[in-house]
Amino acid sequence: MAASNTVKYGIIGVGMMGREHLINLHHLRTENVAVVCIADPHVSSQKLALELAQSFGWPLTVFSGHQDLLDSGLCDVVVVSSPNMTHYQILMDIIHHPKPHHVLVEKPLCTTVADCRKVVYAAKKRSDMLVQVGLEYRYMPPVAKLIEIVKGGSLGQVKMVAIREHRFPFLVKVNNWNRFNANTGGTLVEKCCHFFDLMRLFASADPVRVMASGAIDVNHKDEVYDGKVPDIIDNAYVIIEFDNGSRGMLDLCMFAEGSKNEQEISVVGDIGKGEAFVPESIVRYGTRVAGRDGVQTLKAEDDRIKYDGLHHGSSYLEHLNFLSAIRAKGEKAPAVDLQDGLISVAIGVAAQLSIEKGRFVTIKEVMDEHHWNDSV
Repeated sequence: MAASNTVKYGIIGVGMMGREHLINLHHLRTENVAVVCIADPHVSSQKLALELAQSFGWPLTVFSGHQDLLDSGLCDVVVVSSPNMTHYQILMDIIHHPKPHHVLVEKPLCTTVADCRKVVYAAKKRSDMLVQVGLEYRYMPPVAKLIEIVKGGSLGQVKMVAIREHRFPFLVKVNNWNRFNANTGGTLVEKCCHFFDLMRLFASADPVRVMASGAIDVNHKDEVYDGKVPDIIDNAYVIIEFDNGSRGMLDLCMFAEGSKNEQEISVVGDIGKGEAFVPESIVRYGTRVAGRDGVQTLKAEDDRIKYDGLHHGSSYLEHLNFLSAIRAKGEKAPAVDLQDGLISVAIGVAAQLSIEKGRFVTIKEVMDEHHWNDSV
């Protein structure tokens, strides 16, 4: 393949996740991709990304701001992996830039529903750009296998989706930005938009109302940054009711390092049940008729993954998928679009509000009355 066919990437925000994208793209180099530029205001992050790129033999142009990167014209695709609260302005600048750039934006799309909707609306006018949202948990092999089982009809009509995430506390990020709701959108937006996206996918339905209970009980209580104590919750239960009568439940605990699995997903239909376990990479499923003795256990693997990284190979598959959409030149929509990003944030915002208000919160309340599908 000629060098002119190389898809050139720029990464905006090269903290932990930005560097993870850099490594994933290096493992995709046989697909004729290259990271050619980065933008980040933090010199320490720039330096770490440069060292990585040098070890891959990739020369990088470094910018301190995203606008300079866009104006350079060096790249065709932009990965946005900057802190959550910066997504809105960066995305708007990319969308309004004269040169079209395809975009992979890390979750959450934005920290508020209003900002997400402005991005969705603006992007509708750019038919020359693809925008994919980084809800890559869909690609984790056990989750992807469970999606396949559910979509294949083996479980019947889905009635209940339960997701348990029991894990370690939030990691330390640049300037501790992820310690505050104002920057992240809140834990249920920042972390859990992944799970709300999966619930919607499994249920094949849109959310109607949300009830949540949560608090900051163990983590970060003795931390102080610029005189402020973190306000992000570290545990919650969230119940979501969908428009087809199915229900979802999230059980989140971020002080549960003593767990065999970080994620356990259960999907129950009217004729069967399926479960996925991460990182064990096990899927179990069975039918009511066959009972306990008929439950099958599979090891879920994907031979395409060349790099497991921080998310069990899902980021690698996400990039592979997005690249195929880019190369299809408008014939293929991104697998996870802006509408998916918007609704996953809306559920998280409703859950955060439910905790604050102590009541059910309707999606209509956080979205205002708006037809679901008019944004795509």
